[in-house]
Amino acid sequence: MPQQEPGRRVPARPDASMSLLTTVMSNTLDEGYAAAGRRSAGRSELPRTLRARLWLAGGLALAAVVVTLGAAQAREAEPTLARGREELLDRVEARTAELDDLQEEVDALRADVDERQRDAIGDARSAAGELTALLAGATAVTGPGIELVVNDAEGAAPGAGGPRDAGFADTGRVRDRDLQRVVNGLWQAGAEAISVNGRRLTALSAIRAAGDAVLVDNRPLAPPYTLLAIGPGDELAAAFRATAEGRYLDVLREDYGIRAGTTVHDRLELPAAPGLTTHTAGPAAAPETQPEDQPEEGGAP
Repeated sequence: MPQQEPGRRVPARPDASMSLLTTVMSNTLDEGYAAAGRRSAGRSELPRTLRARLWLAGGLALAAVVVTLGAAQAREAEPTLARGREELLDRVEARTAELDDLQEEVDALRADVDERQRDAIGDARSAAGELTALLAGATAVTGPGIELVVNDAEGAAPGAGGPRDAGFADTGRVRDRDLQRVVNGLWQAGAEAISVNGRRLTALSAIRAAGDAVLVDNRPLAPPYTLLAIGPGDELAAAFRATAEGRYLDVLREDYGIRAGTTVHDRLELPAAPGLTTHTAGPAAAPETQPEDQPEEGGAP
């Protein structure tokens, strides 16, 4: 290289800094990829040898056979599926007819039971029949009465608190024994008919507990418990408050926070008791008495 004179510099080219960018823009593909692309451009996708072509033809023929067999099996299976569907529909229709017959039999038995119950109660148009139907809960009743709503204490939860009398938990919840005493107090006060949450009570009704649930005639009820009692309105309410069960309800309200309220109504309607069960009784035969002058068997003459 020729030596440059001191202090003298060769001027740089204006486009010297653009050479790399120019190269990248003009050669966008790597040389190796470009060479591989040129080598594969002249090749055909189909196999060149006769053996490879035979294998390809055989594979295509095998695929065609498989598709044809699948279509044929599908066509053959259609009648079988149709027959199976028809048999299933026939079975459903037969079972439905049997269910309808059983339902008709149940309806007939219920009608027979109702007729027998009416026969056991007697003529409902007579005074004795009306009284028997009323006491048995066989008919719906209407008349004046009171509405007594008994509810758990606010924030009451099962299993909390200390012991209440007779082993009951002081949870502020209404127990089955509480409802029993309230219902007995209403009967004692002169109620002619009583229902709890829409369920008519009879002489055979039972109020029990299953865990924390209260059962009336084996049906679980949820608070609040609404008791409807047919009777002479204000007189019935005053008579209930005067009973021991009315005072017991006041104790529950004051000591345990149980909520209770009484409302007098001019007209209430109570339904008939579901699943009515009737029992009949008659006077017992008088025991036979022996004459005084006739000695008993085995006695002295």
